Amino acid sequence: MRIARWIDGASAGSAVPEPVEGFVIGDRVIPFPDGQTVADILAGGLDAAHAAFGRVKGEPGTALADVRLLAPVVPASVRDFVAFEEHVEGVSASVDGKSEVVPQWYQAPTFYFTNPHTILGPDEPVAPPVTERLDFELEVAVVVGNAPGVGEANLTAADAAPRIFGYTIMNDWSARDIQSREMKVRLGPAKGKDFGTSLGPWIVTADELEQYVDADGFLAIRAEVRINGELVGEDLVSNMGWPFAELVAYASRNSRVVPGDVLGSGTVGNGGCLGELWGRGSTIPALREGDEVRMTVEGIGELVGTVGAAVPAPALPAARPRTRARQRS
Repeated sequence: MRIARWIDGASAGSAVPEPVEGFVIGDRVIPFPDGQTVADILAGGLDAAHAAFGRVKGEPGTALADVRLLAPVVPASVRDFVAFEEHVEGVSASVDGKSEVVPQWYQAPTFYFTNPHTILGPDEPVAPPVTERLDFELEVAVVVGNAPGVGEANLTAADAAPRIFGYTIMNDWSARDIQSREMKVRLGPAKGKDFGTSLGPWIVTADELEQYVDADGFLAIRAEVRINGELVGEDLVSNMGWPFAELVAYASRNSRVVPGDVLGSGTVGNGGCLGELWGRGSTIPALREGDEVRMTVEGIGELVGTVGAAVPAPALPAARPRTRARQRS
């Protein structure tokens, strides 16, 4: 099943278009029954999705070509992992000036939280900050749903697997110069990343991709990325250091994973972003306004994003020297 959100022609001209949420079946889109939303379906899990699908699959729906797809989920949160060793090797040289994978990377699947309020959908342009090193990141993300009898905290990998409702493509847009500066403070990334994350084109339910899961539990699907039609990166998602169930389990440690959480795999290797390629000596230029980034992932589909005009932000002063006095004068 493919789960999506979209704007149809009836509401496209309104000031605040009302999203429609439902299934993509072939070349049609069909709303969920009874006004259900993606959030409702995720809360019910795969069983709820199959029940809803059975009720509407014979309806005529609307031609997919006649609607504008939105991001397929309004995330409860977005965690982004760094699970590909090859990516770490290359991008560390680009961002930090030294190619290395620190020993701590191998000990646990590290992630950061990014901004759920700047999610972009298919074909929606990103409005970056002023940057000289704009980059993309090709990722696959899991979307968390409910599963009968499975909790939310301190999950094992076996517990976490049925909480994976489905998969989507994720583009973690990145301003590498801003990222490099702020991570020298040993915190972040923050403003180098949080201006835009693209998701789409839809959520493919986990059962649809079971055929690609290898003997070790890794999702062996092919991922490619093109800039203005030119192939710049390709990898198998199974090259990540941990399978997705282990990422979900780790995220739940002393915490919770809830329906609507999005967990990115981290950037694939072998050209999954320009930062990795720059670290290996590539002279491919940074993204500029008007560039098209097209990501294709086997079994999921295609996510296209374009670079819009940079948006200058109001200036803030540098930190002011302080006396470190301990009492008011």
